[in-house]
Amino acid sequence: MAYNYMAVIQSDAGDYFGGQESLTLSLRFLNEQKQTDLACIASNYNELGLNSTYFKKYTDAINYYNLALKFCRNEAYRLRFLNNKALAYQKSGAYSNAIDIYSEVLRKIRDKKEYARVLSNAAKAKWLQNPNYNAIADLSKALQIRYSEKDEWGQNASYAHLADYYEKKKPDSAFNYAQKMYLIATKLNSPDDRLEALQKLIKLSPAAATKQYFQKYQKIDDSLQTARSAAKNQFALIRYDTEKSKADNLVLQKDNEGKRYQIIILIIGILLLTIAGTLWYKKRKQRLELEAQNSIRENKLKTSQKVHDVVANGLYRIMNKLDNQESLKNNPIVNEIEELYEQSRDLSYEKPKSKNQPFNEKISELLKSFASENTRVILVGNSALLWKKVSEQAREEIEHILQELMVNMGKHSQASDVVIKFEQAQRKINIYYTDNGIGISGEVQPNNGLTNTGTRIDAIGGTITFDTRVEKGLKIQISFPVS
Repeated sequence: MAYNYMAVIQSDAGDYFGGQESLTLSLRFLNEQKQTDLACIASNYNELGLNSTYFKKYTDAINYYNLALKFCRNEAYRLRFLNNKALAYQKSGAYSNAIDIYSEVLRKIRDKKEYARVLSNAAKAKWLQNPNYNAIADLSKALQIRYSEKDEWGQNASYAHLADYYEKKKPDSAFNYAQKMYLIATKLNSPDDRLEALQKLIKLSPAAATKQYFQKYQKIDDSLQTARSAAKNQFALIRYDTEKSKADNLVLQKDNEGKRYQIIILIIGILLLTIAGTLWYKKRKQRLELEAQNSIRENKLKTSQKVHDVVANGLYRIMNKLDNQESLKNNPIVNEIEELYEQSRDLSYEKPKSKNQPFNEKISELLKSFASENTRVILVGNSALLWKKVSEQAREEIEHILQELMVNMGKHSQASDVVIKFEQAQRKINIYYTDNGIGISGEVQPNNGLTNTGTRIDAIGGTITFDTRVEKGLKIQISFPVS
């Protein structure tokens, strides 16, 4: 039970790996054949299910909840475990399975707080399954119960569900519920829920208010990461002291066998020295290999920079000269030079490709690489799910377009804040680029570097729009269809 309680504390503090370790240690002390052990076994498997849900391993989570239900003998806990299992189905997209379980729980549950939680979860699952489903009656009913029961954690969850439900139907109402969620999450001192509320506010707020929400988000996120780093190994000293006490007691009890222990300790010492020597050798070898790789990478970066500075810029100067000669404007040679210019630019910006790297991570690395001490780059909505149905060609073209935007930003904009927001609207993906730099005066000229992306966006049937009417900075919208 002590390890079980430790796991709950660790998970609440964000140390999910430490929580899993404590749960597996707890299970070692328990016997499935003993009735007195079943409650703790069921609780352990439920906690393992919650941890797996956090890591988005929904199949593992469902298996753990099945084990929790198998060993549970308390009806109230059984209904909670069923709700957790339904939530795992819901998050995995198996809405029908989730709705069936929610319906079963709603027929049997008696506790008002638990009833409100399951009712709100069921309404969201039905709406996710069918976007035309009117979930407001059940969502409002759940919220009213939570008001009457003074269940502030439940109210926080209801505000999140209502904000999601109204996001596209009534953005003003969604914004209002997101604000309420942020206030109550602050009162509850729940950093995760505050971050979720700020994500909603960033998505729903007017452009003028977006910056302040981003600043709050970044501050809380930094504090949360620091706190979670401190939470890891919070029980290490306790474990160490416990094990040390056990060892000291054994030595006192078996003092007559001192010589044998000395031999054992000597053997262990030799083994430890051997292991330490082996580890040192391996680490030294890895360090030397890493230094060699870094040296190669540095040489490649220098070479690519030279390609950009000498070849690409040289070709660009030639293109400008030829463009200023009326007789050569439509000459095929000019087009060939422009193509060589684009290829040399692509080569100069090319990064080592990692095998099987998720595209959202690849895009994030690309965009974040343009951040500096003077420029912040903030991304919103760049999830793996967003890119799931995007073709390989579209991904490649979008990558080059975003790269071109960021290169021009770095060269010309003098921006201190750059925000790129990704969203899917029906069968299209929209990308919104905003910076607070010097912008572009007047209309975008055909020979401007940013309009070179036109060919790429045309190739995937998309559009790119430059908004130069903003008081300061630049806004660009990229839209393209999902296959």
